[in-house]
Amino acid sequence: MKDKIKHEHDLGYKEILSHKKTFLEFLRSFVKKDWVKLIDEENLILIDKEFILKDFKQEEADIVYKVNIDGKDIIFYVLLELQSKVDYRMPIRLLMYMTEIWREELNNAENKIKKRKDYRLPSIVPIVLYNGKNKWTAARNFKEVLNGYELFEENIIDFRYMLFDVNRMKEEELLEIANLVSSIFLLDQDVAIEEILKRLKLIGRILGKKGSKEQIQVFNRWMINVFKNRFDERIGEHIYQVLEETNHMEVEEMISNLGRKIEEEFKHREEKGMQKGIQRGMQEGLKKGQLQERRGIAKKLLLMGMDIPTIIKATGLTNQDIEKIKSEMN
Repeated sequence: MKDKIKHEHDLGYKEILSHKKTFLEFLRSFVKKDWVKLIDEENLILIDKEFILKDFKQEEADIVYKVNIDGKDIIFYVLLELQSKVDYRMPIRLLMYMTEIWREELNNAENKIKKRKDYRLPSIVPIVLYNGKNKWTAARNFKEVLNGYELFEENIIDFRYMLFDVNRMKEEELLEIANLVSSIFLLDQDVAIEEILKRLKLIGRILGKKGSKEQIQVFNRWMINVFKNRFDERIGEHIYQVLEETNHMEVEEMISNLGRKIEEEFKHREEKGMQKGIQRGMQEGLKKGQLQERRGIAKKLLLMGMDIPTIIKATGLTNQDIEKIKSEMN
């Protein structure tokens, strides 16, 4: 079941960031670099191929974009590291994937072009998106996984990947960005159900004003495939039904209905839990009263001088219980 949920989570993020407009919004909102301004959505090309090696196939998903900036081909390699544990092999894994991309480029290029003096491989910008509960503590620079890198400085290979740690992002900043990706990051953070309900209301207003029709459809699918797995099967099924029933509504109304349904379900569960607690307390009280009554009978029979085996038969108490009563009487 956990593998199924993780797989749906991977696919949910992959679908969102495979939408060109949303990917560009992601870069413009979260990457504070001047070159981001040079990217044109029309020039973005999604490469429909995974470069993950068999050794790591079960550990993540990836997204690859190619874009031409000032006549130069650039590749964005986004690794979706949607698992709870930090993988300290990350720089090594990224180098392997990047090498596979360059190998693919070389295989597809004509020999006469590859032999030219001005032939260049595309630059690859490695990006890691991580949503685990633990803080990311793996090395960010490749050289840090090499023994003695301090000795050789510029003579060894090195790169630094971008890291986006979802659970360490500040709520205020995400609300200020106010787009589809920041909304999903807000909902994906490890917070209590009350906080999720509060954020749902805010997100409804954000997407209602800023989200395109296509983005809202992508958001709905993310909610259906991923968000429902945040809760147990019963609540997850309710979320699925609400999203299906309200899919035709405006996004703000749809999210409002969803929040109300989750709240109702949790209130119902709390009330049911309280009723069970009262019933359990009454049963325990009854048992305790019956035990006290049997202890009282045993005490009287001991005072009458009756033997222990007979008292055990009469009261249902154990030999240990009778000895304890005798000790208390003494």
